[in-house]
Amino acid sequence: MKRIGIIICDRYGSCAGGKCLRALRERVGAFARYADEEVELVGYTSCGGCPGGNVEYAPGEMQKNGADVVHLATGLVVGYPPCPQLGAFRKFIPAKYGLEVVLGTHPVPRSYFETHGELGTWSEGRRQGDLLPLLADEETRLAYD
Repeated sequence: MKRIGIIICDRYGSCAGGKCLRALRERVGAFARYADEEVELVGYTSCGGCPGGNVEYAPGEMQKNGADVVHLATGLVVGYPPCPQLGAFRKFIPAKYGLEVVLGTHPVPRSYFETHGELGTWSEGRRQGDLLPLLADEETRLAYD
């Protein structure tokens, strides 16, 4: 059983988590890695707003609930501008709590994919690396639009 916590961008602090939870249920996007595993969501919160003060303690609360891994939600990547603290979050959480950190949750919606493509937000190397599980195919991106 993989126990998961999700941290979202505070810009979407009132988000009900529909796309993240759907992707978890369907095992798409960053959750495709759990295709053959049972999962349990043990925490869901926002970063607390820039510069992400909630990231200092929220992973510890998730860990107390059994979290093995923390997903930094897709909104941190596709919001504009993308979260400037992602790199810091990805270093801090494992260093402080020993938890694995995964970039993203649900697939990138088509509208965001097109906008960021036009803006050149993501470098080609980044699109082939960290973001690859989130990019999906056009049909899936449209389904998450």
